[in-house]
Amino acid sequence: MIEIDTLLAYGAAYKKVAAREIIFSEGASCHFYHQLIEGSVRWVNVDDEGREVLQYVVDPGESFGEFPLFDEQPYAASAIAEKDSLVIRLNVHSFKTLLKENPAIHFEFSKLLVQRIRFKFFILKEMAHHNPEHRIVSLLEYFKKIKKYICPKCHKVNLTRQQLADMTGLRVETVIRAMRHLHETEKLTITRGKVYY
Repeated sequence: MIEIDTLLAYGAAYKKVAAREIIFSEGASCHFYHQLIEGSVRWVNVDDEGREVLQYVVDPGESFGEFPLFDEQPYAASAIAEKDSLVIRLNVHSFKTLLKENPAIHFEFSKLLVQRIRFKFFILKEMAHHNPEHRIVSLLEYFKKIKKYICPKCHKVNLTRQQLADMTGLRVETVIRAMRHLHETEKLTITRGKVYY
């Protein structure tokens, strides 16, 4: 999202996080801008029963947890390292200075936030549709369109069935059954356990 040299020039620092380590928790105050350098981070809400609702899987180069940087409210979700990861952090005051002094970066953040809000509208609309196959196909179509989670060359879906379940509000067993049926009706391909769309 932001060039590493730019972040470092404003005082950012690297932080290593271990697999399953919580980077920040839903409801906590925000003190840093976070950008993933290496590894993978999931951005989730956890319900009262401990079930995760997956909001987003963060890839290297992407930022996460930005909302409180703009509205000064607590984090809306928790960020948890999927595997050993490297994050670069910039304190909130320096981040705001960086945006004021770099309007092009500020504009890119506005665009990113709108994209994330659009995705939430899309997910809410799809969750209202009761057909699991429709939810899965719609989600895969969306990811194909924005070129995220689906390899543009080989069309392999780079999300687990559990992640798809967590994104669509379905049980993993339902996702497995629905994907099997989608394979049988040739709407997607499953080869050696890998899904291609």
